[in-house]
Amino acid sequence: MEHDSENSNAKASRWTRRSQAVVYDNPWIRVEHHEVTAPTGVDTIYGLVHMHNTAVGIIPLDEDNHIWLVGQLRYPLDAWSWEVPMGGVKTAGLEQTADEQQRRLLDGAARELTEETGLSAERYTELVRLHTSNCVTDEVGVVYLAEGLTHAAPTPDPTEQLTVKRLPFVEAWTMAMNGSMSDALSVAAILKLGILRPHLLGS
Repeated sequence: MEHDSENSNAKASRWTRRSQAVVYDNPWIRVEHHEVTAPTGVDTIYGLVHMHNTAVGIIPLDEDNHIWLVGQLRYPLDAWSWEVPMGGVKTAGLEQTADEQQRRLLDGAARELTEETGLSAERYTELVRLHTSNCVTDEVGVVYLAEGLTHAAPTPDPTEQLTVKRLPFVEAWTMAMNGSMSDALSVAAILKLGILRPHLLGS
């Protein structure tokens, strides 16, 4: 009953948008300024970062329980980051069914996996779907488990200088647990995979 009450409150108390304006737009993001009224009745402002792409990540898992991580210097943080292979797939503003969107995401995942690691996979299983920072952005992230791997040469984007490494899954799980990996999608997916398949952790 308490859960139902929370859902009712969420539906009854909504934000009211009084105005909105685009202050910046590029092929990847759109920044908007909103004049809003909060559910409490207070007038305030909101800055919204709209993402033109869905963030798609992949955990490639081989028969020896090893995965591949990609390391790169992330410009916004000016810091090195170890992450699962990932990229962006355009889904916003397209007229498509749920099945068509899922196929587009899977095709994008396969493309990003090959571009960044040279790997291709026979099977993809969705692991996690989340909002990366719902206080400022509407970005959606999806991570897939990729299995049945074959190898080829990677073809990274010209702006990417990547370091790719293969390591036991348990080592990546430890990185997610001790904070040496901080990318939200990577951490969430690796921790969930460890729960779903405890044998990967030696349990």
